[in-house]
Amino acid sequence: MDTFVILLINGLADAALIFLMAAGLSIILGMMGILNFAHGTMFLWGGYTSVWVFARTGNFWLGLLAAVLVGGCMGLLFERLFIRPVYGRVTAQILITLGLMIVFTDLARVIWGATALPAFRPALLDGMTVIFGIRIVQYRLFLIGVGLAVAIGIHTLINRTRIGMVMRAGIQAPEMVRALGIDIVKYFSFVFAGGAALAALGGALYVPLVGSVWSGMGMDNQVLAFIVVVIGGMGSFVGTAMGSLVVGLMGALVSWFFPPAAVVVNVLLMALVLVFKPSGLFGWEGK
Repeated sequence: MDTFVILLINGLADAALIFLMAAGLSIILGMMGILNFAHGTMFLWGGYTSVWVFARTGNFWLGLLAAVLVGGCMGLLFERLFIRPVYGRVTAQILITLGLMIVFTDLARVIWGATALPAFRPALLDGMTVIFGIRIVQYRLFLIGVGLAVAIGIHTLINRTRIGMVMRAGIQAPEMVRALGIDIVKYFSFVFAGGAALAALGGALYVPLVGSVWSGMGMDNQVLAFIVVVIGGMGSFVGTAMGSLVVGLMGALVSWFFPPAAVVVNVLLMALVLVFKPSGLFGWEGK
């Protein structure tokens, strides 16, 4: 029973991190129709930024804030300079965002080096909590809390605010939104920057869990985020949340019972979804 609870907590914590990465990717794809292969770059730079700021200030929370700001600024820069000219041109989007991924990954190597850097947890979260006699890592409980808070916040933003209303209307009838005098391009910039900031936050929270930050982690986690988006359904926020839960919990269980299959099982699940429900578990047909 103790092992099951620990695996459950580990799976939920992993799902929270995956969700932070995949949610931004799904929102950008669903609301803007942009296939962004540079999303992992924000995850990478968020991790490096948080470690660098934490090492110099000793303040973990300031490192998280810096990571979010850097990710948001990078997203805004990417959207205005590189993405906006190629709206609606999928092939161009893929080539440009892949190029950005390569360039900014190499730039991170130039700035911080090719060797992995150690990442530490704050003293407040670096310990164990005993719940019903079971010792649980405090940092994993913290990750679960952050994931829930972000999910509730995004859901509220999309469904309960004017910003979300305009963004949803901009997807379905952009000409009508412009006719009402609303600059939909500014809202799209906000969506892209917000998605990038979420990815950077995910990177900043990921590195203390694994204990280091390295230049290849952006691509590794981007692939996992794409798997989640495909499983949940392109552009579906609920699908992204459920897909993250499935992948996180399944990864924790498989890693415990049969570690060699931990990566393969995600790809296999994605393949099954594509075969039997190409739109994803919660996606829209033809989306």
